[in-house]
Amino acid sequence: MATRTSESPARRRVLETAAALFYAEGVHRVGVDRIIAESGVAKATFYHHFPAKDELVRAYLEAEYRRQKSATEDVVQAATGGPREALLAFFDYLGENGAGPGFRGCPFTNAAAEYPDPTHPVRQTIADYRRWNHSIFRDLVAAAGDPDPGHTATILMMIRDGIVVGSDLDEPAALRRAIRDAVTRALDARHAS
Repeated sequence: MATRTSESPARRRVLETAAALFYAEGVHRVGVDRIIAESGVAKATFYHHFPAKDELVRAYLEAEYRRQKSATEDVVQAATGGPREALLAFFDYLGENGAGPGFRGCPFTNAAAEYPDPTHPVRQTIADYRRWNHSIFRDLVAAAGDPDPGHTATILMMIRDGIVVGSDLDEPAALRRAIRDAVTRALDARHAS
């Protein structure tokens, strides 16, 4: 993840406007001229901060990465009872978030669908985020005593991906009921073999 630069009010407005539009409508559907108009900045100011739209897309995803990292740390730290309970609390949080108004899936998954080339810089930001997410799962399942934490973390990533897609497509309340069952089965399966 790139280092955060000091943020001027104009840059912040552009980024906040772009984030809302990208998440609601998709990255490729939203043009630079619209972002400039809705953020109320001059074209020169926009290009001073973001010489190319892809740089704005990366900044949007990096800001979302920081937001999600902070939220995840808060959920994990607030959980009582150990690493297993922290994982369950995190997945409960995902289910609640997915049931919220305006939820349109994971910003990273959505952007990945619009940037199919895995070598593209936007996809590299997405890959960084996913490696971090996987490492959180791996560290927690390892701390819980899982004999193969990397494999279990990969299973949890699949469950996570299903939640962030299914919450936008399916009935969130039914999905929330299934989340704890799926995570519990994934965590218990390694110990049952």
